Amino acid sequence: MKSTRPVFLNLFAIRFPIVAVVSILHRVSGVALFGASFYLLWILWLSLESEASFSNLKATLDNPLHSIVLWFTLSLLGYHIVAGLRHLLMDLHIGDSLKIGRASALLVLVCSVVLSLAIGVWFWL
Repeated sequence: MKSTRPVFLNLFAIRFPIVAVVSILHRVSGVALFGASFYLLWILWLSLESEASFSNLKATLDNPLHSIVLWFTLSLLGYHIVAGLRHLLMDLHIGDSLKIGRASALLVLVCSVVLSLAIGVWFWL
């Protein structure tokens, strides 16, 4: 007899393939970038309001917390661009086989880590 009771599905116990992880992270980075755009617009507004607000903004951005947030935002943007290019190429049926899809997903992760490290070096050196 089949039970009609709901089944508890533990999503953290499921091991997703790397292609799915890259796709999900691309969507999450898009949502995070939407939220970060308000922070970036606030910075832009302060930088353009007056000379005094620009000087205050420079002093504010010297805070390590703001540097970390900007680094994280630029890293998200880098990941989103690299993963988006992968998705666009796959929409054109370039590299849409299973083997190449896995390799390109791994390449996206490696490129984004390298890009994130490069952004960090550029920020703090």
